[in-house]
Amino acid sequence: MPEKLMPFIAGQFALSETESYMDVFDPSTGQVIGFAPCCTAGEVESAVSAAKAAFPAWRDTPAHKRAQLFFNLQRLISENMDELTKLVATEHGKALSEAEGDVIKAREMTEFACGIPSLLMGESLMDTSSGYDTTLYREPVGVFAAIAPWNFPAMIPMGWMTPLCVACGNTIVLKAASSTPMTALRFAQLYKQAGFPDGVVNIITCSRKEAEILLTHPDIAGVTFVGSTEVGKYVYSKAASAGKRVQSLCEAKNHALVLRDAPITRTAAGIMNSAFGCAGERCMALPVVVAENAIADELIAELVRLCGLQKIGPAYLPDTNLGPVVTNTHKRSVADWIETGVKEGAKLVLDGRDVTVPGYEGGFYLGHTIFDNVTPEMSIGEREIFGPVLCVKRVDSFEEGLALCNKNPFANGSVIFTQSGYYAREFAKRTDGGMVGINVGIPVPVGVFPFSGHKQSFFGDLHCHGKDGIRFYTQIKCVTGHWFDEDEMKKERVSTWDGAL
Repeated sequence: MPEKLMPFIAGQFALSETESYMDVFDPSTGQVIGFAPCCTAGEVESAVSAAKAAFPAWRDTPAHKRAQLFFNLQRLISENMDELTKLVATEHGKALSEAEGDVIKAREMTEFACGIPSLLMGESLMDTSSGYDTTLYREPVGVFAAIAPWNFPAMIPMGWMTPLCVACGNTIVLKAASSTPMTALRFAQLYKQAGFPDGVVNIITCSRKEAEILLTHPDIAGVTFVGSTEVGKYVYSKAASAGKRVQSLCEAKNHALVLRDAPITRTAAGIMNSAFGCAGERCMALPVVVAENAIADELIAELVRLCGLQKIGPAYLPDTNLGPVVTNTHKRSVADWIETGVKEGAKLVLDGRDVTVPGYEGGFYLGHTIFDNVTPEMSIGEREIFGPVLCVKRVDSFEEGLALCNKNPFANGSVIFTQSGYYAREFAKRTDGGMVGINVGIPVPVGVFPFSGHKQSFFGDLHCHGKDGIRFYTQIKCVTGHWFDEDEMKKERVSTWDGAL
C-alpha cells in the first residue's frame, strides 16, 4: 500500500494536516508508490519559522564545525549509495547508471561544502589609509527558499541547493518536487543522522499557491529556483521585487555543431549519451545537432544504428539503457511534440511513440526519436521538449552552423564535435552558450566551477556551484579599524574623509 509521505520540519517528520495529496509514481510500472502532501499555508509558515529559529545558532557555529557535519554526511551518502540510487531510479525512471550519477553529483557538492572554512575566507589589507586596516568578511544571509524540479531528485535539491546554502551558515526551506520527493526526504534523514541541528534543513511538498508564500515572505532572504523559463521569470521578478536575492535556472535547447572532420562513430556515441541519457529529461541534454551536409547522412545512419543497440526497460534493471519518462502526463506531452514535428514537416527518421516493454505495459515508455531536416521556423527545434527526441538541422559551413546555434533564445550549453583546434577555439570564443563542450556532449563542469547558463536559461547575477554559489549564499562585510597613539588621542578635529583617503 502506498504510504503518505511526511514533510520534514524542525527536525521531525509529521503527517501533514492537508486533505490534498499528489500521486508519486514508479514510472517503470505506472503504479502509485506514494502520496506527497500538498502542505498547507500554515505548514509552509511553520517550516520558515523553524528555519528562522535555527538560524542564529547555526550562523554562529564555527565554519570548521559545520564542515565536520558535512564530512559525516558525505560518509552517510557513500554508505547508502545503493539505496539512494535505487530510490532515484524508482521514483524518477532513470536507468541505474544515470540514477547513481544523480546521487554522486549530490555527494560531489557535499564534498565541496566540506571545504567551507577555506571557501569563506575573506580578504584584508593593512594600511588602506595610513594607520587604518580593512578586513572583508563573508557572512551568512539568513533563511533561503529552494524550489526544486522533478528531473534530478538528488543532484539539484541535495547538491545544487542545500549543501552550499547550509555550509555558508544559512538555513533552508526546500520545496521538493511533488512527483519525485522521496529522495530528498531520505536525504533529510541523513542530514539528521549526520548531526545537523533541527530546523537547519526543512523539506516540504506543496502546490504552486503555497510555494508562492516563499517568494515574498519577510523572513526569507533569498530564493534559488530550477524549472521552466516561464515560471523562472516569474519567480525571479516576484522574489526580486520583494527584495530577495534570486538565482533562477531555467530551460534550454542546447545545440551541437558537428563538422565534417568529426569521427562519426565516437561523435554519434557522444550525441546518443547526451540526447537520450536520462530520457532527455535534463536541461543539459543535447536535443539539437547542427550537422554539416557533407557528413549528415552518415551521422544519422550511425545514430539510428546505435539506437537499435540500446535496451528500453525498467529503470532499476541493470541492463536497461533507456528508462521511462517521469509520468504519463509527461509522456503525452512528449508524444504531442513528436506529432507537432511531423505536422511541421520534419522528416521522422525514428519514431519512439509505440514502445511496449513486456511485463511492464503500464510504464511510461518512449523510445529514441530522431527528426531530420529540421528548419529554424519549426518549433520542435527551438522549444524545450524534455524527452528522448533529437532534431537534426543541416548547414553547409562552420559560420552558418555557429549562427544557427546562437539564434536560439536559450544558452545553457553548446557543443562542437571536430578535430580542428582552430574551429574549436573559434566556437568556444563566439558561442552564446555558458557551458561549452569540445567533443563533450554534456559540458557540465564539476562543482568547483559555476553552472553558468546564459540568455533565457538563467535569471540572476550569481550561478549555483563554485565561487558563485559561495557569493550567492553570503553577504560581504568590510571592517575598517584604527588604533590611537597617545598624540592622536589629544586631537580635537578629525578629517571628513577619516580613514578613506
